[in-house]
Amino acid sequence: MALPMPLDVGIRVFLLFFFVLNLVLALTYLERKVIGRIQQRLGPMRTGPFGLLQAPADAIKLLTKEDLIPANADKLVFKAAPYAVFVPLFVALIAVPFTSDLLVRSMDMGIFYFVAVSSFSIVGVVMAGYGSSNKYALLGGVRAAAQMVSYELPLVMSILGIAMLTESLNLKTIVEQQGIAPFIILQPVGLFIFIVSALAELNRSPFDIPVAESEVVGGPYVEYSGMRWGIFYLAEYANLFAICALGTLLFLGGWTWPFLGAQDPSLTERVLGVVWFFGKTFIFIFAMFWLRATLPRLRIDQLMTFAWKLLLPLAFVNLFITGVYLINGWPSWTLFLMSAIVIIAAGYIVYARENRRVPA
Repeated sequence: MALPMPLDVGIRVFLLFFFVLNLVLALTYLERKVIGRIQQRLGPMRTGPFGLLQAPADAIKLLTKEDLIPANADKLVFKAAPYAVFVPLFVALIAVPFTSDLLVRSMDMGIFYFVAVSSFSIVGVVMAGYGSSNKYALLGGVRAAAQMVSYELPLVMSILGIAMLTESLNLKTIVEQQGIAPFIILQPVGLFIFIVSALAELNRSPFDIPVAESEVVGGPYVEYSGMRWGIFYLAEYANLFAICALGTLLFLGGWTWPFLGAQDPSLTERVLGVVWFFGKTFIFIFAMFWLRATLPRLRIDQLMTFAWKLLLPLAFVNLFITGVYLINGWPSWTLFLMSAIVIIAAGYIVYARENRRVPA
């Protein structure tokens, strides 16, 4: 009798889950250290040498903390919401290749799978707000859903520009076609849209309105405690890594070295490829930490206006100039030039509009 899942795939999924759990601990420590340095603080220092045991101590605290459920909560929805948020994000990581042969499953529709599966986490956020029977939680859940749906559109359209250039939805194929030069050169507009939309998808500053204490007292997770709240926390950082890894694959060439082309690597080169991939990914992650430490929070009307009046039209323009470039078969530098002109024009329009609003 055949197994429902090949054994090697099952082992890879288990290793991926173990990797995600440890990665979350590392990212929480790194974020506290990075933000502490930016704000001229030391960050965690007391628990273990250099504060290295702070993240494991927090995990133990969450595991042992009492799990409370509000009396008027919809218990089934309340209990299921954390898993409805984390599971889609973890399953989406199955399609992410770390190198050409270090992955769980290679998919011809990898980008489509990643976007489609990870979008289900929106349902979990709404479930958390609704199931808590708390008006602040419900408001936070509705705001989070509106924000995530609004920014999902420009995010997907920024990815479509890459799919048009490569004529593929396979992430390995996309990376291999960046062997000469990464797509950050050809798609700077797409990269800008991707980073901004990713911040909004992750509910990170300056787009953290749905979970801001000053806005909705913690958002859809305000009634959660113990390990159920820890699962939401786990999902946030797993999603952070997934989005940054996707950005590395789409715009920075993944594990490939620039200007060398696609090659059949040796074992040493494969190890260096893993290091190269994670180095690029952590550049993305560091940028997310940096922005969180420096940018003020937007208002909800500013947040929605930015998505629908700037990012979405900019994404359409990016698809248009990419289509013109492909139809006419122009050299690569023309697409870069058109993208630079679009970025400068968009910046000028925003600057001029904001100046008109501010009295002299």
